[in-house]
Amino acid sequence: MAYQTQFVEWSYDLVNIVPDTDPEMQYLIQFKKTFGEDGNVMALGVADSALYTPENFERFSFLTRELKKIKGVKNVVSLTNLQKLKKNNDTKSFELAPVINDLPQDQPSLDSLLQDINDLKFYTGQLVNENNGATLILITVDQGVLNSDGRFSLIPDIIRAGEQYEEVTKIDVHFAGLPYVRFVNSIKIKNELIKFVIFSVIITGFILFLFFRSFKAVFFPLVIIGIIVVWVIGTLTLFGYQITILSGLIPSIIIVIGIPNSVYMLNKYHREYARSRDQAEALAGIIKNIGIVTFITNFTTAIGFLVLIVTDVTILKEFGVVAGINIMATFVVSIILIPAIYSYLAPPSLRHLRHLEFKTLNWVLATFNHIVHRYRAAIFSFTILLFVVASYGVSRIESVAYMVDDLPAKSQLKLDLDFFEENFSGIMPLEMVIDTGKKKGVQNLRNLRSINEFETFLDSIEFISRPISVVDFVKAARQAYYNDNPAYYAIPNSRDAGFILRYLKIDQDQKDLTRSFIDSTGKVMRISLRIADIGSTKMDSLINDVIRPRSAEIFEKSKLDLTITGSTLMFIKGNKFLIQNLIQSMVIAFVVISIIMALLFRNFKMIIISLVPNIIPLLITAGLMGYFGIPLKPSTALTFSIAFGISVDYSIHFLAKYRQELFTNEFIVATAISNSIKETGASMIYTSIILFFGFVIFVLSEFGGTVALGKLTSITLLLAMLTNLAVLPALLLQFDNGKRNKNVHPLIEQFSDKKDDTTENRSNS
Repeated sequence: MAYQTQFVEWSYDLVNIVPDTDPEMQYLIQFKKTFGEDGNVMALGVADSALYTPENFERFSFLTRELKKIKGVKNVVSLTNLQKLKKNNDTKSFELAPVINDLPQDQPSLDSLLQDINDLKFYTGQLVNENNGATLILITVDQGVLNSDGRFSLIPDIIRAGEQYEEVTKIDVHFAGLPYVRFVNSIKIKNELIKFVIFSVIITGFILFLFFRSFKAVFFPLVIIGIIVVWVIGTLTLFGYQITILSGLIPSIIIVIGIPNSVYMLNKYHREYARSRDQAEALAGIIKNIGIVTFITNFTTAIGFLVLIVTDVTILKEFGVVAGINIMATFVVSIILIPAIYSYLAPPSLRHLRHLEFKTLNWVLATFNHIVHRYRAAIFSFTILLFVVASYGVSRIESVAYMVDDLPAKSQLKLDLDFFEENFSGIMPLEMVIDTGKKKGVQNLRNLRSINEFETFLDSIEFISRPISVVDFVKAARQAYYNDNPAYYAIPNSRDAGFILRYLKIDQDQKDLTRSFIDSTGKVMRISLRIADIGSTKMDSLINDVIRPRSAEIFEKSKLDLTITGSTLMFIKGNKFLIQNLIQSMVIAFVVISIIMALLFRNFKMIIISLVPNIIPLLITAGLMGYFGIPLKPSTALTFSIAFGISVDYSIHFLAKYRQELFTNEFIVATAISNSIKETGASMIYTSIILFFGFVIFVLSEFGGTVALGKLTSITLLLAMLTNLAVLPALLLQFDNGKRNKNVHPLIEQFSDKKDDTTENRSNS
């Protein structure tokens, strides 16, 4: 596995959540084949009047030329290399001509040039903000380079060029665009994987030392977990998976989840040795007494991940497969290596066993025991109250996601995005396709007027940039036809339409500016625009309640048909799709774990008793999301299946010990519960602390989704520990009389302590 780690790859592609079989995704794929990529444009933006001096404008021109030289850059458009349509009376056509032939050397010349550019209405709102002079450099990058290792030189070279201009001119340069976002995210994922692995090791190691006061109890569990971390990376390589924002969390999650195996085993080893003073017997007791229980708890934890396989989302399937397999691998390695390693070491000394009589911990467990026996009614009343309050909170949960909401508000990427939204209404791509229903329908003057009316409506929406389409080319052509007079930037009228449309020759020359906006038949056209990152809720409302109804009104009397598509739209749909799949996987996990409980206990009442303490924490967490305005999105929805799979472990450990204590203590429920709280409760608290702090480290992430996952999972697991130490015993006292069918022995009763064998045999006889 260590050998395989050298071949691991880092994901750079946008997460493809919506499957290729989805009709809207198929349409987007076809759109890209017809018109080209919509997510391969990177933008540099400046908003400083210092740009408009001859010296800095010349440097801006140099920056444009340097960007064009970078390998992987297909095209660069800026103020200094603009082209315009020029009428050729001899050939009866329009030609492209540079706006700037020679850079101005003095301020009056530059001001005159800027006025000429301002008169070219085609670029207004696209490259220049006419209100404050903010301007863009739009860089089209090669999609093949973006999806290869070449991106690790392409994007940094673009950033470096912008930063050098910033350093020389002292003009702030802002970066945006999907290629830039993808690159920054991939770097952050790599850095965070390493950071969280280190933090996880330090925190779990420190907590282990506090519990066991032994370097051996720290070193060897971490060695075992280190083996599994290597296996995780090796598994990714062997399965042909890349490291994504989700799979990058697996090593840290494995460390946090895997260490409790060692805690339970070492705690059991020390207790057995303190009882028998026989090291071999104590080590054998690890396998005999809690081996099957540990296997089941690891399996239920793995179920929380493995159920993600049933989703239609590739990134979730990969995450579930790798995490689930390696959680089970953690059990195998732990159950073999813990007894094997410790068999070569000296038996634990009195210092190592001192944690068994940890006064503070014993006081906490005694308090739980007292509350459970004396205040059952209060526990039930308080739990019901929490249930009611949490249920109201759940009703307030909203589902919303943003393209870059995974990044903190003060991050440079987010600040740059704010710049583009403030000055250019956003940078996220949104595409619209209009089918005219007839070959060469895009040249029909009536169609052009309807589409122009629709584009005017789109331009009036605050967080949408001015659209660009063949309509704008036609209007620019009319302006060029009338010698660049800005007053003629409009749809041709009945008098000049014939001349202008004949000059364009849209259907014959697919090498001109229109090739990315009209299909080969002239039947279908594209409207391209940029939009602010307004979130999934507003996006849905905008498209379905604003744009579609208005387009229906405008196109009512024509045969024009509008379809909205683009990477941004697929992202929004992907979040809905992802949440639906996560909820589905949560239900499946609940059913599978219920079946496991049924196999373990073969008692419907015990199944209900075991599940209730683990559903309550999930409900409380969901309620907190509603009260504190934490939206339901993929990262927060993922919390519930993970936390449920882990929290059930508490119940299984407690109920397994409870069953054993029933046989030992003549089926006296109260005594069995007290003993179970005393022994199993210690391990539950230990593991709960490790899990809590292990998941809390994710709040240090720069990704909002990872932060939410860490917060909510740690809170849920802490609540699960409390409910399994209070609510679960209280339910057993209330509803379990301790009586058992002597002829029926569920799986959980097949693994009892040696000291219990005589009691069990006597009971059965």
